[in-house]
This record gives sequence, C-alpha cells and structure tokens, in this order.
Amino acid sequence: MIKPLYNNVLLKKEKASKQTASGIIISSKDEDEEFAVVVALSDSEEVKVNDKVYKMPLKVGDKVMYKKYSGTEVKSDDEEYILIKAEDILGILN
Repeated sequence: MIKPLYNNVLLKKEKASKQTASGIIISSKDEDEEFAVVVALSDSEEVKVNDKVYKMPLKVGDKVMYKKYSGTEVKSDDEEYILIKAEDILGILN
C-alpha cells in the first residue's frame, strides 16, 4: 500500500453506475467520474490552502469529489489509485 506524504491523499476511484435500478442504461460512454474513496492519508494533521492552514477534514473511508484532471494515477498490487493534494478535494459526500 502507498503511504502519502505531506498534504497528499490516496484515493480509489469509484465505478459509476451505468444502469438505473429499473434497468435503464444511462450512458454507453466510458466517462471518468470525479468521485473516489479515501484509502490513505498522510500523517499531517493540517492542510495548507492559499497560505491558510486548516485542520485535515478527511478520514479513511470518506467518499469525496475532487477537481477534474488533478492528481497522479498510480497502480499498486493490481489496483488503480489517485495520489492527490488535499486541497484539490472539493467536498465530502454524505
């Protein structure tokens, strides 16, 4: 497993549902969704965003939305992850 350093977070992309509960197929395009689950955090308890320091708002298991085209895609143990700066995460989904 990859251990993020500094202000970085390791995410695992969630597969978008391509079919509704009633069986209707939404799209045949293979689009990347900007939703993922936090699988690892750095040991940092603070995040610096635009010269302001905030308490780290994330925990492992949070489902988050992140900026499109941000982060670095990495592969470890046949799993694909995104290593991303904490400030590129836009929100936590409930």
